Amino acid sequence: MTNHYFSQTPGSESDPKFWEYLLKGRKFRFKTDAGVFSKKEVDFGSRLLIETFEPPEVEGPFLDAGCGYGPIGLSVASAFPERMIHMVDVNLRALSLAKDNAVLNQIENVNIYESDRLTGVVEQGFAAVLTNPPIRAGKKVVFDFFRQSYEKLVKGGVLWVVIQKKQGAPSALKEIESLFGRAEVIDRSKGYYIIKAEKC
Repeated sequence: MTNHYFSQTPGSESDPKFWEYLLKGRKFRFKTDAGVFSKKEVDFGSRLLIETFEPPEVEGPFLDAGCGYGPIGLSVASAFPERMIHMVDVNLRALSLAKDNAVLNQIENVNIYESDRLTGVVEQGFAAVLTNPPIRAGKKVVFDFFRQSYEKLVKGGVLWVVIQKKQGAPSALKEIESLFGRAEVIDRSKGYYIIKAEKC
């Protein structure tokens, strides 16, 4: 029985909960469940990424890679209603929750669908990819997120990543630099790094 948040079908018994959380100055109501990442509150890393993110000047949709039940993608969609936000995850329970949460919070500029990493994302030319990658899935999976994000970004598009120092931020930074040519740490807080890299 699989019960990881990065499993396609979590084995844990469903036990939905509802709670409210303030993100980017707006109160959101979230439905969460067993078998998804950070089910009791929006985790610190995601919050830091949400509050730090700034939209690039280039046109195009945004992509929330590994969206879970939706806090990153939905808060960004709410803050930037002129953009379409694609939200993808391998976890079918998380995707169902993200769709419910889009309805709960009356957010329509989102496209929520299944993807193992970014292999299910057909669209190209994203202006931004945001990810709090599934560290426990292993380095290869995390690095696949970075490589596939680079391939999906338009020229001038930006990758935004949050990752803990103790969970591999230094090696992630090196990998992103090797893909993009350069990367910068925008913020550090409580052991979390916000890494930003622009596709030139």
